Amino acid sequence: MPIYEYECNACNEQFERLVTARRDDEGAKCPACGSTDTRRIPSTFSVGRSKQSQSSCTTCCPGGTCGL
Repeated sequence: MPIYEYECNACNEQFERLVTARRDDEGAKCPACGSTDTRRIPSTFSVGRSKQSQSSCTTCCPGGTCGL
């Protein structure tokens, strides 16, 4: 089930909601004010790298040039 982010047009509260394939995401109810005047907003996410992948690798390849 995907998680979508919404913003309430009445109180500007931002919230998340699990949406199943059978469930329409129209009319998502705001948990702060109860309004169904909401809209889906683009989700933000972050991609990180581990410390090992940020430094050069000297244990798995000669010269530490494998890109890990």
